[in-house]
Amino acid sequence: MSSGIEQAPAVPIWDLPVRGDTPPAPDPGLVSRLSEIGAATACARLHGQGIRRTFLDGPTSMFPGKKVVGRALTLQFMPQREDIADGQTQEYIERSTALWAVLDEVQPGDVLVVQAYGSHTTGCFGDMLVRYFKLRGGAGIVVDGRIRDVPRVSQLDVPIWSTGATPHYASQSELFPWAYNVPVAVGGVLTLPGDLVVADDDGAVVVPRQRAEAVVQAAAEHDAWEKFSRRRIDEGAPLRDYYPLTEKTRLEYESWRAQNSTQNGNAGD
Repeated sequence: MSSGIEQAPAVPIWDLPVRGDTPPAPDPGLVSRLSEIGAATACARLHGQGIRRTFLDGPTSMFPGKKVVGRALTLQFMPQREDIADGQTQEYIERSTALWAVLDEVQPGDVLVVQAYGSHTTGCFGDMLVRYFKLRGGAGIVVDGRIRDVPRVSQLDVPIWSTGATPHYASQSELFPWAYNVPVAVGGVLTLPGDLVVADDDGAVVVPRQRAEAVVQAAAEHDAWEKFSRRRIDEGAPLRDYYPLTEKTRLEYESWRAQNSTQNGNAGD
């Protein structure tokens, strides 16, 4: 006699976890130079190049004062569907999902970028996973979802940008770790595996890998004239004349830069 309950299929419905190609390692020198730039500067310089959506809106620094720059590894959560993942027994099944698999991809200096739809009830990482991430050499985590075990995680000294805390484990409520090393949408921004991430107290910004060198160069020029402008403003000059530079004060800046360049060169003779 039938119980009226349909039996689950004998074979998996989808081959999980979904995985993409491991992104190439970044140039260490480029990462080092990018590390001298803040998130706000990176965002502004990309905007000047026509790349407007780079700020990962939602995640904020859980431990203020931290900064991280590194290669983006990506993890994608997807909505649960009961014939694939129902949240009832998933805490033990998670070890065979993208959540565990991506941690084995972590290389020193990597930043894990996680798509979680801003979920308030999905604890994407906790003490054990963050601990393993750190031991692998991971530099930081940016997730548009939440984490748990905050008292223990805070002791691990891993920079984390998230939407807050929750007591839930990763697949306890509405989401399931689906894929890694794939494009993700975090805070409304596309992040590709291998892009670079700059994150500090201003938030997290994704720097397209092919744009990173141009961003570094543009930031160096911008920082140079801001240093000059800051000095002139401190001396009592009008803000409107020096931020941003006018045509006239631009000439003044060029003269100042040339003079300082000559003095610095002579100083090394």
